[in-house]
Amino acid sequence: MTVGRLRVAVRTADPLNRAGLVALLRGAPQLTVTDAGDDERPDVLVVAAARAGLALLLSRLAREVGAPVVLIADELMPDALLTVVRFRVRAVVPRRSVSAGALVRCVTAVAAGGGVMPPDLIGGLLQHVDRLQRDLRYAAPAGAGGLTDREIEILRLIADGLDTDEIAAELSYSSRTVKNIMYGVTHRLNLRNRPHAVAYAVRAGLI
Repeated sequence: MTVGRLRVAVRTADPLNRAGLVALLRGAPQLTVTDAGDDERPDVLVVAAARAGLALLLSRLAREVGAPVVLIADELMPDALLTVVRFRVRAVVPRRSVSAGALVRCVTAVAAGGGVMPPDLIGGLLQHVDRLQRDLRYAAPAGAGGLTDREIEILRLIADGLDTDEIAAELSYSSRTVKNIMYGVTHRLNLRNRPHAVAYAVRAGLI
């Protein structure tokens, strides 16, 4: 191996995909593609896989190989991205965007400790994290009046005249979630209906 080259291993579901990726990577003078049976740990692992069974595959590779991963995959949802980064995925290349240049840029960035993600995926991830944080905040233990922040926010919107669908759109919930939350409020506090729940929150000084 030439001194200073990055060692790259490739794992795919079938030999044809592997051959194509290896051909793209071997054109870069700064990279050396290792053989499948090479025992020496690579600097970067390039993985191409379908979404089905992806987390299981990455978990196994994280244990067996332990190198940071450049993942080639079809569209990933933000929650799936949160899962795969647990297994050392540091760059994602959409399958439709695979090219020698894209692969080499990702491999060198990951080897240097960086990461590369498509902008739309980053945007979706940030929105997903924001929703998770808000849900955690709203689902905090009930305080004064026996209501959580999330329940108070929904009662405030009801008091403002919004219906279930409008509340769901305002809070980025499903209509079913809003209905379940309101059922929980009325059942837990022995309230007759939504107006009774709003009146309860007003008397308690919560809205």
